[in-house]
Amino acid sequence: MAVSTVVGKYGIGEEMCPYRLVLEHVTSRWGVLVLIELLERPHRFSELRRAIGRVSEKMLTQTLQTLERDGLVHRDAKPVIPPRVDYSLTDLGREAAVQVRGLALWTSERMAEVEKARNAYDARKAGHKAEADSRT
Repeated sequence: MAVSTVVGKYGIGEEMCPYRLVLEHVTSRWGVLVLIELLERPHRFSELRRAIGRVSEKMLTQTLQTLERDGLVHRDAKPVIPPRVDYSLTDLGREAAVQVRGLALWTSERMAEVEKARNAYDARKAGHKAEADSRT
């Protein structure tokens, strides 16, 4: 279901909030990376942190808890010393991760076109600014 379909159907009111929250969780800065990384295989916390890079323990913990609450991530704590916790995707999480990975791949494949568009935009803006400055 397209976002525009949902926005058109539910408007901007309270009914949209649960949908938006899940969308925010799945597409958040760290949520995307966690889902894509767990798509390959289950990870321990430290493995996941290393694989993602530049994420604090606090943010990774919050992201995992949020995705677990949404039913996307499974946390398996083993009663051993030292404690061992593995994170994996649920079926729902795997479905979401495939979608997110598709978007990430599209971004990678289209980056040259995005850069071209950005450069054209910046050039137009710089031209408008120079034109406005010459009038004053």
